[in-house]
Amino acid sequence: MGGCATTRESGAPAHVESFPVLVVGGGPAGVCAAIAAARHGAEVLVVEQGNCLGGMGTQGLVGPFMTCYDKNGEVQLIRGLFDEIVRRMVDIGGAIHPKDVRAGTSFAAWHVRGHDHCTPFEPEALKFVLDDMCAEAGVKVLYHASFMTSVMEGNRIVGVDVLTKAGVRRIAAKVVIDATGDGDVAFRAGVPCELGDSGRGGAMQPATMFFRIGNLPEAAVEVVRAQYPDDRRCFATLIKKAREDGRWSIPRPHVNIYRSVKPDEWFVNVSRLNGVDATDPQSLSDAETAGRRQVREIMAFFRDYVPGAEDVRLLSTASTIGIRETRHVAGEYRLDKDDVIEGRVPSDSVFLCSNSIDLHAGGKDKSGTVYMTIRDGDWYGVPYRCLVPQKVEGLLVAGRCVSASSAAAAAIRVMPPCMAMGQAAGTAAAIAVKSGTAPRGVAMAELVASLKKDGVWLG
Repeated sequence: MGGCATTRESGAPAHVESFPVLVVGGGPAGVCAAIAAARHGAEVLVVEQGNCLGGMGTQGLVGPFMTCYDKNGEVQLIRGLFDEIVRRMVDIGGAIHPKDVRAGTSFAAWHVRGHDHCTPFEPEALKFVLDDMCAEAGVKVLYHASFMTSVMEGNRIVGVDVLTKAGVRRIAAKVVIDATGDGDVAFRAGVPCELGDSGRGGAMQPATMFFRIGNLPEAAVEVVRAQYPDDRRCFATLIKKAREDGRWSIPRPHVNIYRSVKPDEWFVNVSRLNGVDATDPQSLSDAETAGRRQVREIMAFFRDYVPGAEDVRLLSTASTIGIRETRHVAGEYRLDKDDVIEGRVPSDSVFLCSNSIDLHAGGKDKSGTVYMTIRDGDWYGVPYRCLVPQKVEGLLVAGRCVSASSAAAAAIRVMPPCMAMGQAAGTAAAIAVKSGTAPRGVAMAELVASLKKDGVWLG
């Protein structure tokens, strides 16, 4: 049961709370983990350093949700909590269901490969829906709480210390779920981690400052695209001209703009910040400033070079920089590029997806993107073992820091797979608490049966 106690440990915080399941990080993976665990009867606390749930989908302004369908755009693979969240947003006018969105349209930034059935959504609608779902499930949420360190007893994690406005608080738990994105809890608990891509000397994918613009009619964009039919990507010719004029310094040769639910509003995924290490506070801080500086340059480009965009308005920049890669936690299984490309489905898969490998600045041309879709089959599976870290008991991991190579993580780091991971981790945590077993020992038959009952599609 949740509650407060006083500890007499030397140097330990005086304020201690206890919860069967503790989720650190309230992003797409964390919030789904919390809801799933609570719906299965566990008392859950989720701690979040920001002021809302949703992570990159709300604070990071990352949109739309990437595809949740199979390679051919015929079967919706990621369902469960993800689909419920989307349908709730649709009900309040804050999203368009992916079944109604096709590749090659403005909702997909006119991309075709890997972009069929994206999900446009409004960040504010996502905030409202996640608040409601957590309240209904009985999830307790603690905002403005920054993770500090993992509390260990031998090789078992028994809680974490967080910093709040009231000081340091210790939160004890039977199962901790690391949904920090950076693997902070696992790393500080002693789990082996790989930073970036070990095959490229630890290089990490670039960061992006997402932002939203308004007062840009889709018809105006289509007119410009029609003027430059040879452009493989949006506004490429105009960017080349701006670069020649000394007005474009961003290491990206095209624009990615995704139409939002409202017809004249767009999510902009253009800025590119190379060499950012989000586990380094100074590097992360510098990236926030540099990202906003790039936004100003992009806005000037729209107004000065794109016909019909002279009156475009900046609606908002993200309140946190978009990070694609930091730590990869070492788990009982490491998802690899070949698992994705060859469409492998391990027997302990807890969700299926077909998201493509999307390595920004991953090739010889650091301004480009290496994009690899599934070669064999229509989907691949992510095994439960990827969520179970090595060496430490009582811990699960969900989100982009899950056990995967840099290339494989570039496929499953997007939000629908992260939500699916979270649902699996939360369900497993509740089963572990109820049965008195460690997460590593959760019976797969019970976990799979529970996930299927909750709407997860496993083929």
